[in-house]
Amino acid sequence: MTSDLPARMLRLLSLLQTRREWSGAELADRLGVTGRTVRRDIERLRELGYPVEGATGHAGGYRLASGTAMPPLLLDDHEATATAVALRTTAGHLTGMEETALRALAKLEQVLPARLRTQVAALQQTTAAIDWETRGPRVDPELLALLAVACRDREVITFDYTTRGATTAASRRVEPHHLVSSGGLWYLLAHDTGKGDWRIYRLDRIARPATTRQRFTPRPVPGDDPATYVATKIATAPTRYRAIATIHAPADTVRRRTWGALASRVQPLDANTCTVDCSSNHLPGIAQTLTALETDYTLDAAPEVAAYLRQTAERLHRSATGQGHAPAT
Repeated sequence: MTSDLPARMLRLLSLLQTRREWSGAELADRLGVTGRTVRRDIERLRELGYPVEGATGHAGGYRLASGTAMPPLLLDDHEATATAVALRTTAGHLTGMEETALRALAKLEQVLPARLRTQVAALQQTTAAIDWETRGPRVDPELLALLAVACRDREVITFDYTTRGATTAASRRVEPHHLVSSGGLWYLLAHDTGKGDWRIYRLDRIARPATTRQRFTPRPVPGDDPATYVATKIATAPTRYRAIATIHAPADTVRRRTWGALASRVQPLDANTCTVDCSSNHLPGIAQTLTALETDYTLDAAPEVAAYLRQTAERLHRSATGQGHAPAT
């Protein structure tokens, strides 16, 4: 019926935005119309500026393609609320995206229904984020977007990569699988076609990324969970300063007191004793980790670690006892 046309068009657009490609038969079944009606509605969307691509034939498919301008999106209540809150809380965490995120938020809030605008306002008024200084550089949003699309579309990419301690970059060709965020840094989990194995790349060390238009078949990720795999690799990577703490407490108890990748560094010795590998490239980080253990331990560490801990302990002792600055040497 003609009166159903606006609602059906919105439903069709919503379906096209939820999946990469639909067959004409699937769309007809979802909408409860004929294939001929679907084709007519697709043409109407194109006239409105939506870049819908289609393949001819009985089993032809349809998908939304990228256009010269972004058409309106359709979001349900939960999606709209989540998007508004995400824009507000994440603005400022990507280089150069602060103003852009706030402009997008303003546009979204302007068209939110009153009931959703009230919910979003309540969430924003009653929540706050602590802006900790991250230990690494913020990621370039253009790079993040390019890699995210390559992961989604299973497209081989190339880039130049500078490893830790290297002075020159090496060319890499990889099959990107997942992006993982940890400790203020972003990592790409990918299968390196040149090395023939899985690698983890820090995004701030990637330069000159380029797509190849070559698709690949996804491989099973080691361990099945990308985040766990990346966390384990980060935790076991070679470090500059060695520091192993032996703790007189059960491993499960210590794991509950730790966080992130450090939990994977807890190894039981017996039912009541375990070790924690606190090794790192950052001496202050080792001191912070040991302090956070909140229990007695013995330490097997590099001389540089022991010297730094002694200096830190002396400084804390002077401050606690009111002795002021260290004596001049």
